[in-house]
Amino acid sequence: MIGNGGTEYILENLKLKYVYDYMFHLLNDYAKLLKFKPTVPEGAVEICSESMACPVQGLQKSFMEESMVNSPSDTPPCAMPSPYTPQNLKQFLQEKENLIQQVKKKGVNSLLA
Repeated sequence: MIGNGGTEYILENLKLKYVYDYMFHLLNDYAKLLKFKPTVPEGAVEICSESMACPVQGLQKSFMEESMVNSPSDTPPCAMPSPYTPQNLKQFLQEKENLIQQVKKKGVNSLLA
């Protein structure tokens, strides 16, 4: 049951578009820290996605087409939650401990059944 839920979550939420968006924003933020201006090396050749996907067939081609991103997302890849207040942190840790105890108790009971 947990495995199925995890698989479902991955299939619905971990799409390559989100990975590419994350990489795009990460590299853009990193580029702001550079102290030099990057240049295209002499003799460099631009490769477009079509030249990579056209010669392949079957599953490999469908995967390339599915994972192709036409433009980066305008929104940042994620937002950090605000920090916990001491009271919220204490409540969170208590709930976590209660859940751990429930799992341990159910685990022992299922072994005895």
